[in-house]
Amino acid sequence: RGQVYSDGDFDFARKHGIAIVTSEEFHRGGVELVKRRLKKFAKRPTYITLDIDVVDPAFAPGTGTPQVGGLSSAQILDLVRGLKGMNLVGCDLVEVSPPYDNG
Repeated sequence: RGQVYSDGDFDFARKHGIAIVTSEEFHRGGVELVKRRLKKFAKRPTYITLDIDVVDPAFAPGTGTPQVGGLSSAQILDLVRGLKGMNLVGCDLVEVSPPYDNG
């Protein structure tokens, strides 16, 4: 299905200084893009949210809004490792729906 969001859906977040990286952006720029985008937050207390529907349903089918062409498990692990050195105060994984995952 691909991304079901429009650019306007992210206006609130951007207006309030929340960094967003879509799967399309990640595919183009990889972990280095994320590191650059998050650099301004490096020393500030930072909370990370990972929306499971950014992961391709071949790797994480348990979501109500699967995104074909999403990230792989390996890319998610690279992303998490790329957070090293951040002042993380918390994180969450959202949009997980176990009934959609047969595993």
